[in-house]
Amino acid sequence: MEPSTYIIDLKDIEKAAETLKGVSTVTPLMQNLNASKEHGATILLKREDLQIVRSYKIRGAYNKISNLSSKDLNRGIVCASAGNHAQGVAYSCKQKKTKGVVFMPTPTPQQKIEQVNMFGEEFVEIKLVGDTFDDAQVAAKLYCVENEMTFIPPFDDAKVIEGQGTIALEILEQTSKSIDYLFVPVGGGGLAAGVISVFKELSPNTKIIGVEPEGAPSMSTSINNGVNTKLDRIDKFVDGAAVQKAGNLNFEICVDFLDKMVTVPEGKICETILKLYNKDAIVVEPAGALTLAALDQFHNEIEGKNIVCLVSGSNNDIIRMEEIKERALLYSGLKHYFTVSFPQRSGALKEFLTDVLGPTDDITFFEFSKKHNREKAPAIIGLLLKNQADLISLKLRMNEKGILSQYLNDQPELLNILI
Repeated sequence: MEPSTYIIDLKDIEKAAETLKGVSTVTPLMQNLNASKEHGATILLKREDLQIVRSYKIRGAYNKISNLSSKDLNRGIVCASAGNHAQGVAYSCKQKKTKGVVFMPTPTPQQKIEQVNMFGEEFVEIKLVGDTFDDAQVAAKLYCVENEMTFIPPFDDAKVIEGQGTIALEILEQTSKSIDYLFVPVGGGGLAAGVISVFKELSPNTKIIGVEPEGAPSMSTSINNGVNTKLDRIDKFVDGAAVQKAGNLNFEICVDFLDKMVTVPEGKICETILKLYNKDAIVVEPAGALTLAALDQFHNEIEGKNIVCLVSGSNNDIIRMEEIKERALLYSGLKHYFTVSFPQRSGALKEFLTDVLGPTDDITFFEFSKKHNREKAPAIIGLLLKNQADLISLKLRMNEKGILSQYLNDQPELLNILI
């Protein structure tokens, strides 16, 4: 494919950095000792989770709003967001003392909704619409036209991209070592487009790896197709990076300059969230864990290298931790669910407990599918194993005892039943 003609000018990103002084935080670039030891590399984390709005989105939102004409600013602002862009816009509205209307998907974590209210106060009104970011964006754009207000895009806009690109300027100022790999989370692609625009000029030998969730591979699909492509369905779990279609401007930059685009399973992302919390006392949202979750795919390639992982945000609702733990255990092969039909004879359940379950197997979930006819109803059983390999012997013992069962882990609706 011929290189695109669309390029973000480095001088405009430097100008954005001046605009953001005193507004966004110059976040630290910190070595993560656990990840460095695990991969035999120097792993540096760019901690955008420590921004005042707990994500990098303040950069693009404030830069865009600061470049509006007085007329457009006074008309009032509308945006659509899964949460982080909304907080950046809300904070900017309060700073500029202008009205803002924020459209967010209905499943948005309550923590993000409360943060938007806190940052925007009386200057911001929230509207919850649709199931996905894309649903909210359609409603926001319609509202914007009907009320003659100014729309602030979350990622597909030059001024937004320039604001996000200031992260790259900081990274290069914060280390004197050459950076071999830069891992960047990708949703709509504004962050990736911004950092690419800096690194291709100031650090052209750095390999830039884009990372997105396996359940929402909009950029990967688009790059493979050679055209920006809208996905029919996505997994909304990684809400900060789950979009059905990447930005057109961002796609043009990423398709030409990303060295590689990879996806990470949602379960692996959840494992990484728990690892960061338990080992490093770092709290991140699912999108914030994307880049670290991708490192295993590059383990041999990055050994002995200098690596930067961009940690994009930490706006995680505490009530999601149960689902995060559940997804992590399912991904690791330690948590398993079955529907079990016990033989219609006395002592069948006791036999299951004593003769089928292994000495280290724990029942974590047990529920009859028909509460009013338990004698004949199958039960849904969740088991936590100590080792992945224990599953094979467990299934063999079920067969030997004549226990009819159906394995549920590969059923896509499983989490909807449990969470």
